[in-house]
Amino acid sequence: MRQRLKYRHTKFATLSAVVSAALLAAMPAGAAETVKIAFIDVLSGPFAKAGEGSLAQLREVVSTINSRAAPNDPRFEVVPFDGKGSPQESVTVLKAATDQGIRYITQGGGSGVAFALSEALTKLAGRDPDKATLFLNYSAMDPGLTNDRCSFWHFRFYPSSEMKIEALTTWMTKRADIKKVFLLNQNYTHGQQVSKASREYLARKRPDIQIVGDDFIPIAQVRDFAPHVAKIRASGADTVITSNWGSDLTLLFKSARDSGLNINFFTMNANNPGTPQQMGPWGDGKVGVIWNWGHNAPTPELEKVYVDFKKKTGEDFIFAAHWNSVTMLQTAMRQAKSTHAVKVAFALEGMKYKSPIGDVEMRKTDHQLQAPLFLGIWGKQGTKGIKYDAEGTGYGFRSEQVWDSYISAQPTSCQMKRPGA
Repeated sequence: MRQRLKYRHTKFATLSAVVSAALLAAMPAGAAETVKIAFIDVLSGPFAKAGEGSLAQLREVVSTINSRAAPNDPRFEVVPFDGKGSPQESVTVLKAATDQGIRYITQGGGSGVAFALSEALTKLAGRDPDKATLFLNYSAMDPGLTNDRCSFWHFRFYPSSEMKIEALTTWMTKRADIKKVFLLNQNYTHGQQVSKASREYLARKRPDIQIVGDDFIPIAQVRDFAPHVAKIRASGADTVITSNWGSDLTLLFKSARDSGLNINFFTMNANNPGTPQQMGPWGDGKVGVIWNWGHNAPTPELEKVYVDFKKKTGEDFIFAAHWNSVTMLQTAMRQAKSTHAVKVAFALEGMKYKSPIGDVEMRKTDHQLQAPLFLGIWGKQGTKGIKYDAEGTGYGFRSEQVWDSYISAQPTSCQMKRPGA
């Protein structure tokens, strides 16, 4: 009986070994690794629509890039975390992400959050090098992130507020009809920087322009912008420059439209989810957005992403920064022949990439992407330059101006501290 059992055990072990060998032979050599990217952003509260829209677009980009990947390229997976727009909450969920072994994060909804994440990652890498994690910033714009508070672990794939204002004010030098400007911004670091840069750059380039108002609002707390619109009207302004986003921009537009305030509005975020619906005919020819891309721009590769995403979801694709960040991350991993965050960071800094929006470079000195900028002006679909509308409104943004990267490039005070230095 013992001999029979021994024979059966030997036969089973031999069969198992054969099956295991067959399975291993069937697997591709160097099977692709899965690299998780933590999406830490606003997924609840009044700004949730912007965060949810960005998350969906990042997943679309990841799906497309994964489908094109070479056999041994890593496959990316997006893991969402609700930072609630709070620096403290975002740092808490960052710890949860890094404790799960996630070594890449992305965020863009708010520079206050971006500062907190960047500083937390710098401390984490110093305290526990094995947990070193890279921050792929897709739209937090405060210049300090790539200046005095720069970090080796932070890479910005989107223009800073100063870069945007540099380009906008250069364009405004040709607009003799602009004589009085009202500045209206959210009262936190990003809004304060937009106000400061607007005043300084206009004084240098168009000293004849009057700043007739420079107001700040508490972020996500104003529900009625009628008093602000009345103040803008009373100032005699012909133009508003605002960095407002989320409900602070949609409600501003609603009040301006309802009161018939027909002046120029130059924004950083008028193409964000939910905002175009507030404009319609009222915004025709007078609402502009300075962005790193526009879906009516002549960029065939991103146009296809836009069309496919629209068919699947009914929503507009606007975040070209997601495309550049994930594509350049994949390229850095190929060059480094590794998914290790430190090796990938060294491959990423200084990288030049021929992106769908034009030639771009991740500047080594401060980890700020140097790339073209686009000015979109709201107009009726079917008119020159507007093939696609936004959010089913029958209106969209035409590419009024495209600036080469040297137009918006800014000096940096960053003193980068690199691992091992």
